[in-house]
Amino acid sequence: MIDHNISYGHQYISDEDIQAVVETLKSDYLTQGPKIGEFEKNFSEYLGCQYACMVSNGTAALHLCAMALGIKPGDKVITTPITFVASANGFRYQGAEIVFCDIDAKTYCLDLDKLEVILKASPKGTYKAVVPVDFAGYPIDEERLRKLADEYGFAIVVDACHAPGGSYIDSKGTKQMVGNCHYADLTCFSFHPVKHIATGEGGAVTTNRKDLYEKVALYRTHGITKNPDLLTQNDGGWYYEMQDLGYNYRITDFQAALGISQLKRLDWSIQRRNEIAHKYDEAFKDTPIKSPFRADNITHAFHLYIIQVATDKRKGLYDHLRANKIFAQVLYIPAHTMPYYRQFGWKNGDLPVAEDYYQHCLALPMYPTLTEEEQEWVIEKVKEYIGL
Repeated sequence: MIDHNISYGHQYISDEDIQAVVETLKSDYLTQGPKIGEFEKNFSEYLGCQYACMVSNGTAALHLCAMALGIKPGDKVITTPITFVASANGFRYQGAEIVFCDIDAKTYCLDLDKLEVILKASPKGTYKAVVPVDFAGYPIDEERLRKLADEYGFAIVVDACHAPGGSYIDSKGTKQMVGNCHYADLTCFSFHPVKHIATGEGGAVTTNRKDLYEKVALYRTHGITKNPDLLTQNDGGWYYEMQDLGYNYRITDFQAALGISQLKRLDWSIQRRNEIAHKYDEAFKDTPIKSPFRADNITHAFHLYIIQVATDKRKGLYDHLRANKIFAQVLYIPAHTMPYYRQFGWKNGDLPVAEDYYQHCLALPMYPTLTEEEQEWVIEKVKEYIGL
């Protein structure tokens, strides 16, 4: 019997995390100080990319990518409907026309076969960017996406907010870390409390392109630079220039200090999440409950563990779990069915795989500090309701 709430996701704050934040709070800088650069260096080295730019949240990261790519009103951008709406909104902020592509029935990520159909139906260059989501922590096939990008002339912005620490083996047998931008132009991350690295709020953009990095860095601070190499004139050490219209999308030093500390545990977090996933897999094997698929060549980051159940059981199971202090969650409502996006002509029936997924999906508790006792309780109550 569990007498406390079990959420679908939860942050883990260690004594080392607290000490790192306290030390920064006692330092000379609370924001715009050295911890941000240190976090960027550590994160880029972990992922294996050239540049990382820390920002205020994952949505800001997506918006900055749209700005850096020069997305303007009327530009067409393709993304998936099974995601938090920020994946689309970050580009909509720039006036982009959002085109939703259906998902793969196995991985729940953007279906690259259906993407190719969309691309072939229009002249090359019609679409300015494709924004796949590493949904629930499952890495999209960036290698295949790169081939499509080179053929059809679009930028790749991977929304990897669910997948830091995830990886895949490409056709050359090389391990590619999510976010190393070996195939992508830009990758976005979130440091929201339910994510792998928790800084309260926070996010990051990674890239190997210096031009895109400099634009992201410029736009995150009002379009202002003090870099002598970029100034049009220089009146002295105090001088700065606003060279474009940007935003205040900065992260603080004490958030960065927390992120640095949390990053040290990311490998452990991925390992523990996969152990939890394996236990769920075994518990639901040979039952009507569908567990998440993963291919042999990927390391799933398991931000979410999503089961699928019969449509007529999902609402009852959700309520039954909540009655037993288990706060499972339905993630996500297809973005194209939201009232805002319906005004552009999207409607039920347009993306049948995504809509079918939504009718069956339920995210069970998944976070590294979930105890064996808590997980057993979750499994017991799921089976109890299903009648197993």
